[in-house]
Amino acid sequence: MRVSFPFSAIVGQDEMKRALLLAAVDARIGGVMVFGDRGTGKSTAVRALAALLPPIPASQGGYQDGSPPKGRAGATIPVPFIDLPLGATEDRVVGALDLERALSAGVKAFEPGLLARAHGGFLYIDEVNLLEDHIVDLLLDVAASGENVVEREGLSVRHPARFVLVGSGNPEEGELRPQLLDRFGLSVEVRTPQDLKQRVEILKRCDAFERMPEAFAETWRREERKTLKQIARGRAALPNVVMPDAMLMQASRLCIAVGADGLRGELTLMRAARAQAALLGAEVVTGDHITMVAPMALRHRLRRNVLDETGSTARIERAMEELAAAA
Repeated sequence: MRVSFPFSAIVGQDEMKRALLLAAVDARIGGVMVFGDRGTGKSTAVRALAALLPPIPASQGGYQDGSPPKGRAGATIPVPFIDLPLGATEDRVVGALDLERALSAGVKAFEPGLLARAHGGFLYIDEVNLLEDHIVDLLLDVAASGENVVEREGLSVRHPARFVLVGSGNPEEGELRPQLLDRFGLSVEVRTPQDLKQRVEILKRCDAFERMPEAFAETWRREERKTLKQIARGRAALPNVVMPDAMLMQASRLCIAVGADGLRGELTLMRAARAQAALLGAEVVTGDHITMVAPMALRHRLRRNVLDETGSTARIERAMEELAAAA
């Protein structure tokens, strides 16, 4: 069995790791978009989190033909991690008619796509800004509804497709349309570390993992168990976390102050703040929880202001400071 790089061993990139943990606690947040340089551990982090999570019942993962996978009662499978290639066709993504069975046996059968395989886990798209818009739109629709509908050549199949969608991209290689970008729940920015000690530590850990992956993973087993327990506690606590009206008002004021279009930003901010509180073991959402997740929930929803050259993160932080001062 292939050993994955431990999630807890990833150096830095704290915001990206926090966003992934929030999505693992509450999939309704709507996935994560990661912008940044190549080679900064984006896919490694997602793959590591999928490997860290406990196995799921076989009946809940990776639909094969529109029905749950066959297997003995109580059978489990690893949390799926599906890497969607840039050149994937629509049929490969959503599924299509099984032509071989249609020609040989004369029956109409469904050939499952990547969405069926990702059910119950993570679907990762590298360079999502280079993927065809209609494919991205389709992925976001399915991720939001949790269901995939395929109608081909008189064949109609409907199957669950619930997964955490994670996209990554380098803005220098093309931008994602604002209408599509807005559909991602959280957005994070990763940069190549400039701290010398941090870079050296990354080299040491990567080298140790490449040389002896099992031994390296074992040294991080305790930290991995801590992270896993934190996720489990967060999931269990989430339904009971209270978000007071005062915090809803604070979230809405912030969205108005930064000029976020629509209400999707507020909904995401509410869900992310609640998930953050659950992760930290809090029973009630506070302003601190909103402050921790606001940049991730809002930075990709801001209109461009030609009179304000500061980045979206700085605009959000400034708005939070002004609201706090006015309170």
